[in-house]
Amino acid sequence: MKTSPFAGVVFAGVLSLPSVAVSQAAAPKAAAPGPIAFVAADAAPKAIGPYSQAVVAGGFLFAAGQIPLDPKTGDLVGGTIEQATERVFDNLEAVLKAAGLGFADVVKTTVYLTKGDDFAAMNTVYAKRMGENKPARSTLFVAGLPKGSPVEIDLIALAKK
Repeated sequence: MKTSPFAGVVFAGVLSLPSVAVSQAAAPKAAAPGPIAFVAADAAPKAIGPYSQAVVAGGFLFAAGQIPLDPKTGDLVGGTIEQATERVFDNLEAVLKAAGLGFADVVKTTVYLTKGDDFAAMNTVYAKRMGENKPARSTLFVAGLPKGSPVEIDLIALAKK
């Protein structure tokens, strides 16, 4: 049995921070939250669960993850990772357009891939479709995605007022 080198050690102490008096008058008031709008794009696949294609709140559009579903049939688009990624971007573009936005408004994306070997090919399509816009991005490698999809992408965009 392995034991931790810290087993049986007790840390005790008091963290002392300088006192800071904050007057309620000096504290900023929270802005009233704006309305929440739900986005539904006919040119994108219908949600396959209890969620919206996108939500606009607080000056941002939060798009649900899109997988390579054909919006007309609801079937997964087969073929290469490039074809799947193109379909995902078509779906995301439809959601953005329904809200009066485009890829130039995107500030953050998250890409989910089931195979690390697909990264370079996905990244080539991603770079082409995002164009000059270079939003912050996270890429995660996952064990599985809905309907056996090889790729899913979600995004956050700055909503226009």
